[in-house]
Amino acid sequence: MSTQPKIAVLGGGSWATAIVKMLSENLTTIGWYMRSVYAIEHIKRNKHNPSYLSSAELHPEQLDLSDDMNYIVDNYDVLIFAIPSAFLKTELEKLTISLENKIVFSAIKGIVPESGLIVGEHFHDLHNVPFENIGVITGPCHAEEVAMERLSYLTLACQDEEKAKDLSKYIAGRYIKTKISDDIIGTEYAAMLKNIYAIAAGIAHGLGYGDNFQSVLMSNAIREMKRFIKKVHKMKRNINNSAYLGDLLVTGYSVFSRNRMFGNMIGKGYTVKSAMFEMSMVAEGYYATKSAYKLNEKNGAKTPIIDAVYNVLYDKKEAKDEFLKLTNRLD
Repeated sequence: MSTQPKIAVLGGGSWATAIVKMLSENLTTIGWYMRSVYAIEHIKRNKHNPSYLSSAELHPEQLDLSDDMNYIVDNYDVLIFAIPSAFLKTELEKLTISLENKIVFSAIKGIVPESGLIVGEHFHDLHNVPFENIGVITGPCHAEEVAMERLSYLTLACQDEEKAKDLSKYIAGRYIKTKISDDIIGTEYAAMLKNIYAIAAGIAHGLGYGDNFQSVLMSNAIREMKRFIKKVHKMKRNINNSAYLGDLLVTGYSVFSRNRMFGNMIGKGYTVKSAMFEMSMVAEGYYATKSAYKLNEKNGAKTPIIDAVYNVLYDKKEAKDEFLKLTNRLD
């Protein structure tokens, strides 16, 4: 990437807004695709996203805003996708321009439901993006704390580490520190799995379990994550690094975690449909649970937490009963 590369963000939610805010510290121009024309006009007039992360001040003079995805893809070389995985396939169907020669970074923490693939694999298999041009941006980091400019850490993973290093220069700043990894598959699966474990933490809280149980749950979750990822992609990795354990902890414990919030409502007796209706943001872990469960049917890792969450969300088992069984399977 040359000086002042042409970088664009695709998505209009909290995480997309946070990434735009980070980039605006280092770039004079950022492309930004979002579906909502209303949101675009509001940002131009009022300098903040009306629906998501509205406390984050934006600088319209730096933003090349468009509701035309083809315009953004055509005019920018590095594309950071922050569209919820449940909507990614539908959004990409709008494209008439190839992604083959683009550098694509996923800031999406989930599996594409229609293909059952992690986002990087989806871009490779369905849009012919070479693996060396695909990267992942993962936490531990909540968009809300970026808006408040609280010190946060991000991991950028790419098969071609130089591409990750180049992008990290434009994301790092006063309140953002970055780390580079070559474990693109492992970090992406970790980003997906931690949302499932956050739902489990929320369900447990909703059922009345306390901090003592939560600590055991998280301890078991990181080991379960290690077993799952090892089956999918075996390589040397330290599961205690921030991209894995750190991201799990912030998502499992933070009041900003939408997945924990979703699980908490389920634990309190909400149906899946009613819990989703109450939330204004997508809980990626709901879709990830089914994909992870089905994938693990083939791989056979020991995953009692994923199994319990799947039984509650998809088999409509009573959360109280499933978590009582789970307590006897943890150590």
